[in-house]
Amino acid sequence: MDIPGVIYMAAPIKKFLDVFRVPPGTEIDLRNDYNPGFVGHFIAKEDAEEATAEGIQLLAQQQDRLYARNTYGLLIIFQGLDAAGKDSTIKHVMAGVNPQGVQVTSFKVPGAEELDHDYLWRTCMALPRRGNIGIFNRSYYEEVLVVRVHPEYLERQGLPPKLKDQNIWTRRFQEINNFEQYLVDNGIIVLKFFLNISKEEQKKRFLERMEEPDKNWKFAAADIRERDHWDDYRHAFDAMLSTTSTPYAPWYIIPADHKWFTRLAVVSVINETLDGLHLTYPEVTQQQKEALVAAKAEMEQDDGDTAGTVQKVRKKRGKKS
Repeated sequence: MDIPGVIYMAAPIKKFLDVFRVPPGTEIDLRNDYNPGFVGHFIAKEDAEEATAEGIQLLAQQQDRLYARNTYGLLIIFQGLDAAGKDSTIKHVMAGVNPQGVQVTSFKVPGAEELDHDYLWRTCMALPRRGNIGIFNRSYYEEVLVVRVHPEYLERQGLPPKLKDQNIWTRRFQEINNFEQYLVDNGIIVLKFFLNISKEEQKKRFLERMEEPDKNWKFAAADIRERDHWDDYRHAFDAMLSTTSTPYAPWYIIPADHKWFTRLAVVSVINETLDGLHLTYPEVTQQQKEALVAAKAEMEQDDGDTAGTVQKVRKKRGKKS
C-alpha cells in the first residue's frame, strides 16, 4: 500500500511509534518517562515535513478504502493541556482526506441537557459510522481529568451522593475501558493521542497568542489560571494513561513541543493502524461485472443514437433553409 517515495514509515519512526505506545498495565510517570521535546534525531525538520505530506497523501488513500469498504469505523481521540496543538494537528494531518467521510467534534463544558444524561451520552451521539473517521477534540476523558482536578464540577452532575465517593475515578476508568471494548467489538477502532507539551513551551505559545493579533482570539484568561493546577493535571494524566491504555484501545504519548514532529508521529500512527486492517476495495462479483459490461454497452449505444439524431436534425434544417 506504500506510495512511491514514502519515507515516513521507515524503520526508525516505526521503532519510535512503539515507544510512544503506552504498554497496557504499565504505571507511567510523564515527568520522568517522557520528554515533550523529543524529536528522535533520525530525521531533519525539512525531511519530516516532506514525509508528513507523503503520509497525508497515503492517509487519503487509506480513508478512501475505509469509506468504500464500509466495515470499520475509526475513532481518534486527542487529549492534552491547553496549547498542546490539538486543533492544529487535526487541521494539518486531516487536510488531504475527503471531508465527506470525516467528522470532527470538539467537546466543551457540558450544558444543561448534557448534564442531565450520563457522562458518555454526548460522545455516543458523535461516534463515527462505519466507513468514517470520527475525531474527538477532547472527549469523555475530561471526566477523569478536569473533573478530577476541579471536584466542584462533579457537583453539577446530579449524581446520587453515594456515588461521589473516593472510588469514582476507579469506576470511571473501568467504565471507559468497557465502553471502548464495546466499540472495538462492534468494528469501531479506537486510537488515542495524548499530546505531551512542556510547561515552558505552553508559556511560549500563550505569549504568542497575546502578542500576535491573528492569534488573540485563541487566548482565554482561564487557560492561564489552569497553569496553577499543572501538577494536579500531570497526576491525573498519569493515572488516566496508566489505567486506560489497553491492547484494544492504546494510548500514544506524542511529544508536542515541536509541531512538525507531532504531526509526523500522529499521521504515522494513524496510517500504521489503518494498514493493520488490510483494507481493500470491495470485490466485484461476476454478476456485477456482467452488469457493468451491459451498462457500458448501453451507454455507448446511447451516445451513438444521440449523435445520429443530431445529424438528422441538422440535415432537416439544411433542407428547410
